[in-house]
Amino acid sequence: MSGRLLRLVCTAAVAAHAALVPAPAAAAPEPGPDRDRGVAALLTDLQRLYREAERATESYNATEEKLRAQRAEVERLDRALSRVRLSLHDSRRAAGRLARQQYQSTGISPYLRLLLAGDPQHAVDQGHVIGRLARERAETVGRLTGTERKADELARKARAALDTRLTLAERHRRQRDDVRRRLDAVEALLASLTPGRLAALAEFEERSVEKAQRELVASGALGDGLGEGSGDGLGDGSSDGPADDAKPSGRGDRALDYALRQLGKPYEWGAEGPRTYDCSGLTSEAWAAAGVPVPRTSQEQWARLPRVPLTELRPGDLVIYHPDATHVALYAGDGQVVHAPRPGERIKLSPIANNPILGAVRPEAGR
Repeated sequence: MSGRLLRLVCTAAVAAHAALVPAPAAAAPEPGPDRDRGVAALLTDLQRLYREAERATESYNATEEKLRAQRAEVERLDRALSRVRLSLHDSRRAAGRLARQQYQSTGISPYLRLLLAGDPQHAVDQGHVIGRLARERAETVGRLTGTERKADELARKARAALDTRLTLAERHRRQRDDVRRRLDAVEALLASLTPGRLAALAEFEERSVEKAQRELVASGALGDGLGEGSGDGLGDGSSDGPADDAKPSGRGDRALDYALRQLGKPYEWGAEGPRTYDCSGLTSEAWAAAGVPVPRTSQEQWARLPRVPLTELRPGDLVIYHPDATHVALYAGDGQVVHAPRPGERIKLSPIANNPILGAVRPEAGR
C-alpha cells in the first residue's frame, strides 16, 4: 500500500478520534439524517472496494500456495528423473557388458563344445556359466526396459508439472495486478475526500460497529452476557461483568499469544509476517506457531476446518466474515477479536461484530 493511502487513513483516524481541528462547515455538514445518509453511502462504497480488494487478495494467496506446492513438485520430479536417468545409464552399461561376455562365450554351440572338449565336465560347467550369463542378461534387460518406461513417465510428469507451474505463475501475476488495481481504487476514493469528510466517515463506521456489537450481544448469539461490561464501551452496562469464556486449549492459547504479540504491525496484502500480515496470514501463522498447520486463506480455513457455534467460542478459534469468507480474525475472548483489518491499518483488537459474521471454526478438531 502506498504511503499516500496510509497517510490518508491515518488522517481519518486522527480526525475521528482526536478531533483536534474543527472541520469547515462545507466539508463536514452538521449531524443529521441527511448527513448520515451521505456518509453511509460513502462508507458502503468504501467497504465494497475493500471487500473486492480482500477477495482478490485471498485469490492471490490461494494461487501463491498452489504455486509454492507446484514448485516443490517440479523440483521433486526433476530429482527423481535425474536418479532414474543415472540408473538407466548404469543398466545400459551392465547390459552391454553382459552381451559382450555372452557373445565371447558362445562362438560355437554348447553340444559341439561338449564333443570337442578334452574335459567334458569343464564343458558342462562352462555351459552353466553361459546359462547364468544369459539369465543375468535377461534380468538386466528387463530392469532396463522397466527403468526406461519409468524415465519416460517421469519425464512426462515433469513436463506437465512445469506447464502447470507456468500457468500458475501467470495467474499469480494477473491476480497481483488485480489486487493493485483495486487498492488503487480505494486510494482514489480516499484521496477525493476532505479531512472533515474522512473524519465523518471514521466516526460513522465506529458507531456502526458499536451498534452491530450491541445487537449481537443482545441476541444471545455469543452466549449470555458475553461481550458486555468489558470496558470497551460496547456493552449496555446491564451485566455485572463479562461472562466467562470457555477456556482455550494449550495450543489455542499459544496461537492467541502469538497473534497478540503482533499488535500494532501493519496490514500488507499477501504478507505472512514477521513484519506485516494480511488477515489470513496472521491467523495461519498464529496457529502454525502453536504447532497446528491450517490452510493459508480464510476461504480454505472456513471450508476445511471444523465449525463451532458462536455460543461455544473459546479464545484461539477463528471467526470468519462475509458470505464469501473473505476475512478472518482470531477470537480473543469477551466478544473481541484480534485481526489484520485492511490496507492502511494495523493489527488490533476489535469487537467481534466489526464485519458481518459468517461463522467460526476451530483448528483443533475434537479438542
